[in-house]
Parts: sequence; C-alpha cells; structure tokens
Amino acid sequence: MLNRFAETHLENWINKSNRKPLVLRGARQVGKSTLVREFARKRKKILIEINLERNLFLDDIFKTLDTDAALKEIEALSGIPISTPDIILFLDEIQSTPHALQLLRYFFEEKKELPVIAAGSLLEFTLADHSFSMPVGRIEYMHLGPMTFKEFIMAVEPSLSRYIEDFSMISPLPVAAHEKLKKRQRDYVLIGGMPEAVRVWSESGSVRDVTDIHRSITETYQDDFSKYAQSNQLALMQRIFRTIPRIVGDKVKYSNISREHPSKNIKDALELLSKAKICHRICHSHCSGLPLNADIKETVYKLLFMDIGIMNYICGNDWTFLQSFPDHELVNEGTIAEQFIGQHLLSAQNHSPSLNYWVRQAKTSNAEVDYVISEGPLIIPIEVKSGKSGSLKSLQLFVTKKNISLAVRFDLNPPGLQDISHQLNTGNGIESVNYKLLSLPLYLVETLPKILNEIRTLS
Repeated sequence: MLNRFAETHLENWINKSNRKPLVLRGARQVGKSTLVREFARKRKKILIEINLERNLFLDDIFKTLDTDAALKEIEALSGIPISTPDIILFLDEIQSTPHALQLLRYFFEEKKELPVIAAGSLLEFTLADHSFSMPVGRIEYMHLGPMTFKEFIMAVEPSLSRYIEDFSMISPLPVAAHEKLKKRQRDYVLIGGMPEAVRVWSESGSVRDVTDIHRSITETYQDDFSKYAQSNQLALMQRIFRTIPRIVGDKVKYSNISREHPSKNIKDALELLSKAKICHRICHSHCSGLPLNADIKETVYKLLFMDIGIMNYICGNDWTFLQSFPDHELVNEGTIAEQFIGQHLLSAQNHSPSLNYWVRQAKTSNAEVDYVISEGPLIIPIEVKSGKSGSLKSLQLFVTKKNISLAVRFDLNPPGLQDISHQLNTGNGIESVNYKLLSLPLYLVETLPKILNEIRTLS
C-alpha cells in the first residue's frame, strides 16, 4: 500500500481531548478516501463508511439537524451500531448532501465521543448554490494534496528515502544517491503524485498505463464540472481547466485565457477552481514584513496546477519528450521545475495552503522571485532553476532591497551553502550585496524547513 504522511495528522486528531469533526479538503482523486480507510485499518478501528453520493436521500434527514435520526439511518445502512467501540464514522462525497456540513456542528455539540471524518471534492461548487453558513469553530479542516516526491520514493524505490529523510548540510550526499534521486525526480515530473498513477507506476513501470490513468482523471474532472458547475459556467470551466497547465508561472491575464468571456466570469471561475484546490493562486506580496499574506496585491498573481503529472499530460509532454531534454534544459524554460517546487511548498501546509512571490516592474528592467516564504522571523526568497545554472539577478535585487540575509536556490546541483558578495546595479547606483545562498537539488524541497532550522542553529 502507498504510505501517506497525513496519517500522522489523523493520529493527532483522533487523540485530541476536545476533538472536532474533521473535514478532509482536496482535489478529487488525491487519495482522501484511501487515507481514511488505511488509517482505520492500521489502527484496528471499525470504519462506518457512507458514500453520500449513493445515498442522496440522506440530505433530507440531515436537513432536520437531528443527530439521533441521522445516526439511526447510518446504522441501518451500515449494519453497525454506532455504540460499537473503536468506531470511526466516515461520510464520503459530502458535497452530494451539503446539509451534512451543517449537521457536523451538532455532532460536535451532542456526540463528542463519536469520531467523525467527512471528505469531499468540489465542495465550493455545491456551497455556491446554498445559503447556509459553514459551522465555523465546530469543525476542523485538513488539506490533502497529491503524493509528494518523498512519498513517491517510498513507493517506487524505498531504499532512497533515507537520503532525503536523514539529509544534513554537514553530511554530503553520496554522488550515486544524488544521481539516482535526480533520475527519480524526473520520473515524478511525468508520473506526478496522484495515488493511482503512482501505484500503477510502482507495480508495472508502464508509461502507457500511467497515461491511461491521467486520461481517466482528466475526464473525471470534466464530468464533475458538468454535475456541479452551473450550466452557464460549464464551457468556460472546462476551458480554464485545460488552460491553467499551459500558463503555470505566468502572471494571469484574463485575455490570455479567453477573449470570448467577460473578465468577471473568468475571475469567478478561477476563484471556484482555486477554492476546490484544482489550482492555487500565488499572489504577489510586497514582502515588507510578516505575515506575507498581509502585504499582497490580489490582482497580481500566477497559478499552479494541482498536480505536475496531470499538468504534463494536458500539455502533451510525454515521456519521450521529457527524456529528450538534457538536465540543463528541463522543459518549458523552468515552468515544470517551478510547478514541482511550488506543489511541494504547498503540500507542507495542512491548513489553507498559501504561497507568495515577488515581482517588480520598472521601466529599465523587471525582476521576479519565484517564491517567498517565511520561516520564523525570517523572510526567505526562493529561486527555481530547471538546470544547473542561471542568473540570480532578481534574487540579488530582492536581497538588497529587503535587506535579506539568507536566500534559497533550487536546481540540479548537489547541496551547498556559500557566502555571496556581489556588486549590483540597482538603478540608484552600485550597491554591495552580501548574503548566504543555500543551494539545494530539486528533490530535497521537502527537507527545506529542517535545513533552514539547521542553518539558523549553526549560525
């Protein structure tokens, strides 16, 4: 079976003294249902799983907000008494019976001893048609994205996982491990993190089988839009879904998505897709202080897609195409590398994942830093390079203007930490730039928080 790090979060949740019903958020087919089933199996819990998409009549019962009546129906459907020890109630496809969301509040208030997990995809599409409010403060949210590279490695070549897990700046990676991880990272670029695609790849190694999975997932999303999107949104929604993978990393301009639809309609559709975690808005932040989200310009943003494998499938980037590029020209001028890093920076956040970038537009020259994150009191700029080299002019301009002491570059080189001293023409004259540059290979993105903490400890 595929291992997911999110099981640790479920473990923490179920052991809480004041446990709230948990709502798993995330795009369709990222493995929400499988995660719950595996968690229950490994902990020897009895799982009452109700697929609400197949039991739509329950919505009328949930609407009454009568927890006893709801639980009687659930008992009748499952054949398992709710009073059974070590039980977990799992309400899957909760978007199909939206009044179940309201009922979760009353489960918390009246049935605190009952662990309840709900999961759903495209919840925002359903909620857009309903006027009731979410039970704020009575439920807990957890976000689940596609499998990360480290989870992928554990599935396809577990012996390599220790080089990621145990990595330290004071202990160099073996050259052989570095080369193997680079190759596996390129595999991940094509396969992506959708669990079914990873499972098929780990079992058969068949690119054709993976492509079939990607095709099926893409078609499922198109079908979902026809079920949940309003009829006047459908064509636009499907168009945007297939356009986002082609504009990853670019500043969003509505005219580049469609010249036939009003900007407001495009904006509304993007907002829904973003809330449903099919894409992620990466907003420009002025980065003048913390938190970074308090300093954003909402009209200036770029997009990431939900999964790099599906992104490449929609773009038509097949295995032969990807393999034809040498390491220093990893496709699309770095777009794929930027998606890879951004997808993993988001995956590290369980609650309402968000990410920022920085851009400066000037008459003489523009500058853009791919991502900016905060780690404790530090603001840290991140540049992503698809190969082994590339200009750091934008990064150095940001470091100078924001008086930053540490910056990060992801590329294909072995790890390194160096003191940079550079003369930079900022437009206001020549200024000295002095900072530490942490260089990491793309495949070590999940270790970034640990490494940053290590650097701060050693400083």
